[in-house]
Amino acid sequence: MARNDYYNDPSAPAATSIVVAVTAFVQDEHGRLLMIQRTDNDLWSIPGGAQDIGETIGRTVAREVKEETGIDVEPTSIIGVYTDPRHVIEYTSDGEVRQEFSICFRATPIGGQLATSSESKRVHWVERERLPELTIHPSIRLRIDHGFQRRSEPYFSY
Repeated sequence: MARNDYYNDPSAPAATSIVVAVTAFVQDEHGRLLMIQRTDNDLWSIPGGAQDIGETIGRTVAREVKEETGIDVEPTSIIGVYTDPRHVIEYTSDGEVRQEFSICFRATPIGGQLATSSESKRVHWVERERLPELTIHPSIRLRIDHGFQRRSEPYFSY
């Protein structure tokens, strides 16, 4: 499913839905960040996705990271809640336009092996100093920045 991300774009389509989603800030024992290159828009991102009915939000984090990266994780804390209405995501296959609603979790790797999926064409542990070389959407860069800041309280939009 192809998608277009719009951020602060006056020509963006109007949102038609809000879906609960998660992202995961996962670092290995060397401090490298788990990153994927998405298949739907070619951008680099931290792993994540939508919550399924009947699933706790913590299980969503573990499932999405495993599906997209092959890595098993345990969510440990909330980095922030991202709900900026100026960020909308258009899914070109069905015309859905979602307003951003994503909870970013810090998670610890507990097993697994790096693997790609239908949603991730590349999966890598990336050194912090290499992140500026990657094409990353501003909303994901914000989550990454907040993850490295190790704030005492979760971020949220007001």
